[in-house]
Amino acid sequence: MLLEIENLAVEVAGKRVLKNINLSIAEGETHVLLGPNGAGKSTLFLTILGFPNYDVVQGSIKFKGQDITELSTAERVKLGIGVSFQNPPSIRGVSVGDLLKIESHQDVNEELNPRMKKLSRKLKFSDEFLDRDVNLGFSGGEVKRSEILQLLAQMPDFTMFDEPDSGVDIENVELLASEIGTLLDKDKKHGDRKRSGLLITHLGYILNFVNADKAHVLMNGVISCSGNPNEILEDIRKNGFNGCVECAQCL
Repeated sequence: MLLEIENLAVEVAGKRVLKNINLSIAEGETHVLLGPNGAGKSTLFLTILGFPNYDVVQGSIKFKGQDITELSTAERVKLGIGVSFQNPPSIRGVSVGDLLKIESHQDVNEELNPRMKKLSRKLKFSDEFLDRDVNLGFSGGEVKRSEILQLLAQMPDFTMFDEPDSGVDIENVELLASEIGTLLDKDKKHGDRKRSGLLITHLGYILNFVNADKAHVLMNGVISCSGNPNEILEDIRKNGFNGCVECAQCL
């Protein structure tokens, strides 16, 4: 397993938000985490990243066989964890181009390498856009595409995508999905895929464009069910999360 979460319980400001979470993602797999607003999806996301104030009071998180429960966010990123935030901060004084150089291990005084220029154009960014401060005054679509471009510079072994389908039009979703597929080795045969990912979504719209191997529904801080993504999503579309509430009450 690339990522293993065992009996995880998390408190935020003294409140228990996640309870007994068990989740394993193998090398080359893509999983999706579904759930209504307030279910704890973002808490799990930020706990895996090691953000402060998300206190693990029980259980462990292992990545590549190593216990990372007590590691800093920077240490986890160095091990190969990447992230696309739903609402990333603006960074005044740092250009998109310079950030891409840092993320692709280039000297900031060098010209941006041809691969990154090609990828930025593929994501419909002009060369002038690369001189803009990161996320400052960006549209919703520009923020999402910029997040994916940064991940393409890093090419992490495991990537989490927080609501990649929220707030963007159909054209942008299709473009983002294509590059998400690249990040998840979807262009390779199943047995040759090495990179894994976790798509966190409220509506599951992104699954129309990115195939997932397994889905999990998070309700009231617990995973109420796991299984075939298409079957689970179809049930949610028909019945909402009401059936998931009943499953969660049985746990």
